[in-house]
Amino acid sequence: MATNKHISRKLMLAKRNRQTRWAPFWTIPKIYGAGRRVHPGRHTVIKRSWKRTKIKK
Repeated sequence: MATNKHISRKLMLAKRNRQTRWAPFWTIPKIYGAGRRVHPGRHTVIKRSWKRTKIKK
């Protein structure tokens, strides 16, 4: 990809990057209760990796 990116492409990539982050830690006790131990990545809607799936332009 080019070194100098257009601002619309940078904004799109930043949004996609935010969507793949784990959910906040406080969502676990809120959903399951205090005793349950679950990985916060379970509540991330879009699971995408830079290696597996590419982003459409």
